[in-house]
Amino acid sequence: MAILNHHIKELQDMKTYPKKLFYDGNLALLDKEKISIVGSRKPSKYSRTQIQNLSAKLAKIGICVVSGGAMGIDAVAHNGAGSSNTISVLPCGVDIRYPAVNKNLLNNIQNNGLLLSQFENGASSRAYTFVIRNELVVALGKVLVVGEADEGSGTMKSVEFALKMGKDIYVLAQRIGESKGTNKLLLEGKAKVIYDIDEFINIIFPQAQLNSQSNDDEFLKYCKTNPKYDDVLAKFPDRIFEAELNAEIEIIDAKIIVK
Repeated sequence: MAILNHHIKELQDMKTYPKKLFYDGNLALLDKEKISIVGSRKPSKYSRTQIQNLSAKLAKIGICVVSGGAMGIDAVAHNGAGSSNTISVLPCGVDIRYPAVNKNLLNNIQNNGLLLSQFENGASSRAYTFVIRNELVVALGKVLVVGEADEGSGTMKSVEFALKMGKDIYVLAQRIGESKGTNKLLLEGKAKVIYDIDEFINIIFPQAQLNSQSNDDEFLKYCKTNPKYDDVLAKFPDRIFEAELNAEIEIIDAKIIVK
C-alpha cells in the first residue's frame, strides 16, 4: 500500500475531494480514458454476457474499466476488461480481499491493474464505506454504465452520484419486469439505453476506436511480412495474443502467418 500524492482531475466532480487515497498497482491507468461500470450482485445471464462483451471491447481499444470489486456485474466488468486494464475501488483497505470470493480477481488486479481505496490498510468494510466507494467509482469514469439494478438497491446510490455530477448514465436494454431500477431511469429520462455495444463505444470514445483500427491495420500489415514470432511479440505484445485467440494468425516454424 502507498498513499497517492498526485491530483486526479476526475475527482473534482466529487462533493469533497478525498483527503487521502491509498493504492496498490499501476498508477498509469489513471491517465487513460476511463468508464465506470456498476450493477447488481446477482445479475441475469443476459446482463453478464453483455457487460462481459462491453468490457472486453472497451479494453481492446485501450479504455480502462472502473468498478467496485464486488460480486456480480462488478466482477464481470473487471474480468471482461482483463486485470491489466481495470481499476477496482474498494470499500476497505487495499490489503483486504473483500468479498473473499473475489480474492483471486483482486490479487490479479493488484499485480497487473490498480486497487484504490480511501481507507487505510486493515480497515474493514462498513455500510458507509460502500457509499464512499461508490462515489469514487462514479467520479473516475467519463460516463456511468449500469448493467442491471433493482429499485432501492445500492447500485442506485451510484446513479444518484452520477446525476449530481452531471454525468451521462447508460443502461442495457432489458425486458419488462427485469432490472426495474434501470427501466425506471429510462422511463424518467435519466438514462440512455444501449441497444448496440459497438455503436455505444463509437459514440462515447470515437477517437479511441479510430486509433484502435489504425493499430490493427499496422499489426496485420506487419504480420503479412511473415515476421518472427519474437519480433511481433516485442512490437505488439497485447495484440498478438488476441490475434492468436481469434485465429487471425497462426505460428509456423516460429514465424507468423496471417490466415
